[in-house]
Amino acid sequence: MGLNTSADAPLPVGEVSRLIGGWIDRLGAIWVEGQITQLSRRPGAGVVFLTLRDPSHDISVSVTCYRQVFDAVADIVSEGARVVVQAKPEWYAPRGQLSLRATQIKPVGVGELLARLEQLKKSLAAEGLFAPERKKPLPFLPQLVGLVCGRASAAERDVLENARHRWPAVRFEVRNVAVQGVHAVTQVVQAVKELDTLAEVDVIIVARGGGSVEDLLPFSDEQLVRAVASCRTPVVSAIGHEPDNPLLDHVADLRASTPTDAAKKVVPDVGEEYERVAFLRDRARRSIEAFLDREERGLAHALARPSMEHPHRMVEDREQQITAYVDRARRTLGHLLDRAQSELTHTHARVVALSPAATLQRGYAVLQKKQDGAVVRAADEVAPGEELRARVAEGEFTVRVDN
Repeated sequence: MGLNTSADAPLPVGEVSRLIGGWIDRLGAIWVEGQITQLSRRPGAGVVFLTLRDPSHDISVSVTCYRQVFDAVADIVSEGARVVVQAKPEWYAPRGQLSLRATQIKPVGVGELLARLEQLKKSLAAEGLFAPERKKPLPFLPQLVGLVCGRASAAERDVLENARHRWPAVRFEVRNVAVQGVHAVTQVVQAVKELDTLAEVDVIIVARGGGSVEDLLPFSDEQLVRAVASCRTPVVSAIGHEPDNPLLDHVADLRASTPTDAAKKVVPDVGEEYERVAFLRDRARRSIEAFLDREERGLAHALARPSMEHPHRMVEDREQQITAYVDRARRTLGHLLDRAQSELTHTHARVVALSPAATLQRGYAVLQKKQDGAVVRAADEVAPGEELRARVAEGEFTVRVDN
């Protein structure tokens, strides 16, 4: 229930603490999972003090239990172990401090951890965080490589030495973090996000040497998986050795079996690239030489043809044919013209022979009336005393008709 308070009617600190304790006392016993970060077993003391931490979030809570409760698991539980605790929340009013009173402590076994990881893996896969189409290709030659690893670790040494041996000019931006324990998740997530914000970083490598399932748990944390999935920069996972398979391997853009393998996959080998360039250069030269040889042979073959060796021969041969065709055409046309001339002469002779002028040349005359020039063809067409015009071969004259 809400409290009616104001600046004029405040509650004393003791009353507030008492009320909070009352609310917490009404809570029942709960099961809590976490990682033991601090453990205090004072000789002769009947109470054991420990701190339970959520490795995925920077949150801790104090836990107390009777000695006999902790003694039941003292041989298998120590600092850094994951446990499940049955406890009841308690409020210590004088100090305003919340703690858990444990009545039972159970270590989380490897089988349970693997089962939970498998369940988390299926859940994240269902969201599509492991889908192949989400994975980004690595650059051929990264100018600056981000490296997240333990301080002065073998993983850091393996990556740096192998990468610089393969490509001496490669540069690294290293972030040293805790790679196991309660602070590993938050530090690794922070380092990855920080490197991802640097525009000059081309690829990020998260590297760690081998270890037990518990040691590699930070790299299967959901918070880290989601942080890597949201990166714009390609991420390479190089955790443990070949059999190790944390969830980071599935969400990363590339999985390397070891930190050394990560260096080989991220940075090209300068010697191999020199050999590849030389091989491609020789191959290009051979291709060009083969092309030129082929074209030279084709050109020589074309020049060896008769039409190319003696280009005027074809013209000369055609000239003879054309001369023969012209002579033939002339003869044919001459025959046609001679025949036409003969026919024209014959026709002209016939026309001349049948023309009126030829008739007049033979002594005939044509009589025409003076009025209209009509030709007189019969005697009854004229009248006595009528004057007519007579046309002869050499002119004309007037005649008169007698009875």
